[in-house]
Amino acid sequence: MTDEVVQRSRLLAPLALLLPALALPSISWADDAWPSRPIRMVVPFPPGGSSDLLGRLVADRLGRALNASFVVDNKAGGTTQIGTDLVANAPADGYTLLLGAASSFTVLPNLRKLNYSLDSFETIGGVADYVAVMAVRKSLQVNTVREFVDHAKKNPGKLSFGSAGEASAGHVYGATFARDTGIEVLHVPFRGSADAANALLAGEVDFVIDGAITPMVKADRARPLATFYRARHPELPQVPTLAEEGFTIETSKGSGWGVLAPKGTPKPVVAKLSQALHGVLAQKEVQDALVRANSIAAWQAPEAFRTALAADERMYSKLLPAIGVNKN
Repeated sequence: MTDEVVQRSRLLAPLALLLPALALPSISWADDAWPSRPIRMVVPFPPGGSSDLLGRLVADRLGRALNASFVVDNKAGGTTQIGTDLVANAPADGYTLLLGAASSFTVLPNLRKLNYSLDSFETIGGVADYVAVMAVRKSLQVNTVREFVDHAKKNPGKLSFGSAGEASAGHVYGATFARDTGIEVLHVPFRGSADAANALLAGEVDFVIDGAITPMVKADRARPLATFYRARHPELPQVPTLAEEGFTIETSKGSGWGVLAPKGTPKPVVAKLSQALHGVLAQKEVQDALVRANSIAAWQAPEAFRTALAADERMYSKLLPAIGVNKN
């Protein structure tokens, strides 16, 4: 080795030692700078429904909390599969989020093969629970759940219930309720919850178990029997819970909706989002707005939300075949 090369090596050595240290501030700066551009919140539902309203509310309040711009992107289709799959394959940079339905990770995996799984995501936290109301047509002469069950047992196979479609929440609730109470009822699937609720008002079905019936109950156009939730509906305080009526059925334990990000999203970004989301759900005006979207604020920390989703997926793997819903 020449004297010139040796001298250059000695001069460059201190610089090489400094390079890692010089790189560290740039990594920290990148985390601190987030968010520096608009964040897309993918909502895998069509505009105008309860889930869309929920997603827009969460996006708006997160934007305020983070001093960021949020853009809601409705990607409906495939019973939430299209939008969920889109986020699973999006860049993990903190600029694409999912307003995820729990059913995307608990029910759908037990219905068909998916291109994503819970492992494709980072969980930000659980947002809200779905509150379903069991209501009957006004002309059906029953006033309590016990009276309804007794009437159904005397008329096996003659009562029908409507839902938003096979494996929808209303279908699963109705079929599980029938199984656990020993009654025989006919399931009538519709294209959505609104159609099922309207069918009840028209007398085409005898009962529904759906949050969409709440406005009709408030208007005294349908008779409520119980809420399928651990607490009474804030807008229907006079309606007892199913447990208060002396009945229990097997249901999910996790939040009905949550916020998720693509797998690999930087941990500082996930932590910042999670902290902001927790704060948003503690706001009274947010809680009141969620009630109007047929839901109740139900914060679940990231790992608790992930654990609950995994447990519910296992629960549905047994429940769905038991009520006649099999994997395609």
